[in-house]
Amino acid sequence: MYPDRLEIVPLTKPPTATVHVPGSKSITNRALVLAALQSWMQDCTLAGALRSEDTEVMVEGLRQLGFRVNAEWPVVQVTQHEGELPVPARSAEIFVANSGTTMRFLTALCALGRGRYRLDGIPRMRERPIEDLLTALRGMGVKAYSEYGNGCPPVIVESDGCLHGPGTRVRGDISSQFLSALLMIAPFTNDTPLHIFVDGPLVSKPYIEMTLALMAHWGANWRLPTDGYEFSALDSLANFGGVDRYTIEPDASSASYFFASAAIASGRITVPNIPPKSLQGDVRFVDVLEEMGCTVVSDESGITVRGGPLHGIDVDMNDISDTVMTLAAVACFAEGPTTIRNVAHIRHKETDRLAALATELRRVGAEVTEFADGLTITPRPLHGAEIETYNDHRMAMSMALIGLRVPGIVIKNPGCVAKTYPHFFTDLERLRQEPREDPL
Repeated sequence: MYPDRLEIVPLTKPPTATVHVPGSKSITNRALVLAALQSWMQDCTLAGALRSEDTEVMVEGLRQLGFRVNAEWPVVQVTQHEGELPVPARSAEIFVANSGTTMRFLTALCALGRGRYRLDGIPRMRERPIEDLLTALRGMGVKAYSEYGNGCPPVIVESDGCLHGPGTRVRGDISSQFLSALLMIAPFTNDTPLHIFVDGPLVSKPYIEMTLALMAHWGANWRLPTDGYEFSALDSLANFGGVDRYTIEPDASSASYFFASAAIASGRITVPNIPPKSLQGDVRFVDVLEEMGCTVVSDESGITVRGGPLHGIDVDMNDISDTVMTLAAVACFAEGPTTIRNVAHIRHKETDRLAALATELRRVGAEVTEFADGLTITPRPLHGAEIETYNDHRMAMSMALIGLRVPGIVIKNPGCVAKTYPHFFTDLERLRQEPREDPL
C-alpha cells in the first residue's frame, strides 16, 4: 500500500478540515473478547470495528480458539458456538504478530479452555514481558508459562477449564493490559468469588476504566476493595451477556495526530463522533494541547482543536501514554522546553519509545534530554531527515507531523501504520484539501 520510504510534503497554509478517524483499537479488541465470551450463550454484532493488523490478528486468534467470527469490516459478527466451555477449541497455535492486546487478552482467554494452547508473535513480541500475567494465571490454578523460560512469548497455557479463587495478584507497573486480561475472564471463576490484587502503582488507569465500563455493559459485576478488584462468580455469570449489538467509538489515539496537526500548523481540525463521555482516556490529549495554547471545543458532534501560539509545559502523561509521541512532535514547535514524565512503561511497547523518540527527534535537530521515565524536549531549528520507525506505528504517525512544517522529512517503513491505522497517510494528505465549511 505504501512505498518503503514516504516523504511528507509541508503544508502551504494552515489546514481546516474534518477528519473521520476509524474505530478504537482498544475498544474493538476488548469488545471482540467479550462478544466471544458471550457466544457461549448468544450472538453479538459489533459496529464501527477497526480493521487493522492488531484487530485482524485478534479475529484470527479467536477463530483458532473455535469461535465463529465473521468480519465484514467495520461490522463484525460473533455467533453462538456449540462448545461446552467458554472456549470451544481444545488446542490452538495462535500468531499475534506484534499485538500486545491480542497476546495478553488471548493468553488469559485460553485459561478458560480445556487443553493446551501456544501463542507467539514476531521477534519484537518475543522481547515484550508477560511473566506478570502468567504468574497471576498460575495463582488461579492454570499452568501458564514462557516456553523459553525468559518471561516473554512464546507462551504455553494448559488448563482444565476451571479457574479457582479466592485470589491472585498482578503487578500494575508494566502494563495495564495484564489486569484488563484478568478482569475479562474473572466472571468465569468456578468456585469462590475471585479477588484480583494489584501490586504497586497501576499505569494507564484509563484503560482499566475502559475495560470495566465495557464489562458493565456486558453485565459483569465487581466490587472495588482498597487493594484490588473482586468478582462474584454467581452474580457475574447470572448477568453476563445479553448484548445483541455494540457500536465502537472513533479512536481517540488516532484522533490525537490530527489534533496535533492543528497545533503544529496553526489550523482547525474537527474529529466528529467522539462522545463527550468517551470511554477512552486518550481523549484528554486535547486538554494538554489546550494547556499549550490551543483552543478546544467539545460537544455532541465531536471535538475541534484550533492551533495558537504554543508554549512548553511540564506534564505527567502516565494516564495517556499512547499520545506521548504525538505530544513530542508538537513540543518541537513550542516556545520553551516541554517535559514529559512518569511514562517509563512505554519502554516496553512496540519499541523502547523513549529511547527511539530521543534518537529521532535529535536526528531532525531538536534538543532532547532522556531520563528514566520521560523526556525533556527543547525546540531548536529543525531540518529534514530520514526517520527510523522501528516498526512502530506511533513513531511513523507522530514523526510525520513534523513534516507538515519541515521539508525533507522522510518516513521509513510507513506501512507499519497498518497496525492500528492503515489509511493514516491518506487521511493526512486530506489536510491539503480546501475545506467545505469552517468547523469553528
